[in-house]
Amino acid sequence: MISTNKNTARLAGVLFLTLASTGIFAEFFVRQKIFVPNDIVATSNNIINNEWLFRLGFVSDLVMSTMFFFYAFVLYLVFKGLYKNISLFMLLCVVISVAMYCQNMLNQFSAFELLSDPNYSNAFKTEQLQALSTFFLKMHSKGYFVNQLFYGMYLLPLGYMIFKSGVLPKIIGIFLILGCVGDLIDFVVYFMDPDNESIIIQNITIPADIGEISLCLWLLIKGVDIEKFKTSTSST
Repeated sequence: MISTNKNTARLAGVLFLTLASTGIFAEFFVRQKIFVPNDIVATSNNIINNEWLFRLGFVSDLVMSTMFFFYAFVLYLVFKGLYKNISLFMLLCVVISVAMYCQNMLNQFSAFELLSDPNYSNAFKTEQLQALSTFFLKMHSKGYFVNQLFYGMYLLPLGYMIFKSGVLPKIIGIFLILGCVGDLIDFVVYFMDPDNESIIIQNITIPADIGEISLCLWLLIKGVDIEKFKTSTSST
């Protein structure tokens, strides 16, 4: 059982590495290449002229969200013997986050549909289609922050279980808990004070990044601490 949990923990590391890789590709090699800030015409032309890349980025995003679901499920398997209800809460937060993320991806694909489907070009002027496409892209961006509500919340139970059990370095758990607070603050500030240019707010999600990357690397290299896992299991 303990050996299985160690191997399962390493599988979680592999899954997170996969979701991070596909997410980075979609963001930095697709969106940042195609989408030009405050330039409707350039963005629209890039979408049409890079259809294959746009589709690849779209699929990569969906692969990322799928891997996120399996990653959370594997973590649930690791921790359910120690904290059944807390690990279930973590999994439910991720399930909701994944569902919201996948739904939000339709906004991005809607922008492509408006520009590529002849039925729309026959019904609207080019400028109107470009404006509508931009609207959906903006809704897609805002959807990220809506999704951040449940994405941020998943970090709290995960961080708590890591900190409390000691089967992984407690500092990782602390960063994840701080990451939850940072993500939720970022969510509130984005919608309540969108013009906020505070350096602190702009970097408030860094603890979440540090915590998740550290967790991924530790799971891949070390797995979970067998002795502490035995101790924690026997005490619950």
